[in-house]
Amino acid sequence: MNIPQLISKIDGIIWGGPLMVFLVGTGLYLTVRTGFVQGRGFVHALKALGGRFDSDEDPGEVSHFGALATALSATIGTGNIVGVAAAIIAGGPGAVFWMWVTAAVGMATKFASCTLAVRFRRVDENGEIHGGPMHFIELGLGPRFKWLAWLFAFFTVTASFGIGNMFQANNVAAATNSLVYGMEAASSGTVNAVVGAVCAALVAAVILGGIKRIAKFAGTVVPFMCAFYVIVGVAILVKFADRIPAGIGTILYHAFHAPESVAGGLLGGVIRSGVARGLFSNEAGLGSAPIAHAAARTDEPIREGLVALLEPFIDTLVICSITALVIVCTGAYEMGFEKGKLTSAAFDLAFPGAGRAVAVATIFFAFSTLVSWSYYGDRAVDYLFGKKAVVPYRLVYVGFVFLGSVIKLGWVIDFCDAMNGLMAIPNLIALIALSPLVVSMLNDYMARMRAEGTL
Repeated sequence: MNIPQLISKIDGIIWGGPLMVFLVGTGLYLTVRTGFVQGRGFVHALKALGGRFDSDEDPGEVSHFGALATALSATIGTGNIVGVAAAIIAGGPGAVFWMWVTAAVGMATKFASCTLAVRFRRVDENGEIHGGPMHFIELGLGPRFKWLAWLFAFFTVTASFGIGNMFQANNVAAATNSLVYGMEAASSGTVNAVVGAVCAALVAAVILGGIKRIAKFAGTVVPFMCAFYVIVGVAILVKFADRIPAGIGTILYHAFHAPESVAGGLLGGVIRSGVARGLFSNEAGLGSAPIAHAAARTDEPIREGLVALLEPFIDTLVICSITALVIVCTGAYEMGFEKGKLTSAAFDLAFPGAGRAVAVATIFFAFSTLVSWSYYGDRAVDYLFGKKAVVPYRLVYVGFVFLGSVIKLGWVIDFCDAMNGLMAIPNLIALIALSPLVVSMLNDYMARMRAEGTL
């Protein structure tokens, strides 16, 4: 077995059943411990997102909306397009149901982790925020667990160059080639190089300005890119409105009855595919989003946690569901398309030429992920090596954007994907250990908001 094969096997083991059970199980545990915070806090979260509680006097660098937009720009990516298609190809339509389950319990995981990120963040003498799992692991669990915080930060830096950077840049290049030459054409080295250079320049222009510029970029681009994709997807669903009930029925039926074509049956095929792709889509439990939410301008950690729980709802329960229903209702999933082409083919079946909209959406989704993951990486670098290492990290990050556009990724992505999965372990350990604190803070906050009549 050569090194690439070994890395691929290790990646498969890390993203195997135990980690998925740990991720979903933690979400379910936190759902119960918080009294189903997904329901209790949903309306209040919308109020906070709308700016009702914003104050320039509160500590932090960006608004609730800016923090959510930054985190969403990192999670809304190729997983919403290619990932959904991959789940349906590997696990059949029933995999979509298990994506929904993952998102539902993941809302509680996002709530808890982002609450803790604000609770244990540090504001330096320049007003710059330092927060995320590495900080609440060390400060919440105590100095003796600093090694666990260090591991999380190391895994985050490594993952940022692969899943957050080169993989996304590669998808931007591929989507651009599809727009220029069509889906069936081979990639052009010239196009890849041009795309890499342009992407690198644009990413540099945004990320060298830090979280405030990233949040401003995300706050502008995320609503636009979501609206663009949702409008096209909804237009297709309106055209096939008579098929939606049957499509949902197909998803629900196959969620508990594996099609004969699905290898691994119900547990190893349908459920595993849905859970794995759901987690890839919304990143609930991996620990990346708390880094962005730690920068929110608020003096109420619970309030930011409630805003954060909207992420899996928007990312998976809305956007991924639109992709899935288009694929199922058009019947594209039965036609043998590859995962990279299934979503585009489904859109084309509804409206000839609409597949180009998927390519455009892929470019926007992937580019926004490139920008936001740079912030995750530079906060982790700051934790590991101090402020002096942040600018060099950003410059290297920009270089990897170009690299990801022009090379075949292969085992490099498998390695970084493994690091992405390993991020979850320190984060989940801390979430379970600190869950009594989260519940106590939640109950106190809810009581105060109820007394004020703002709940």
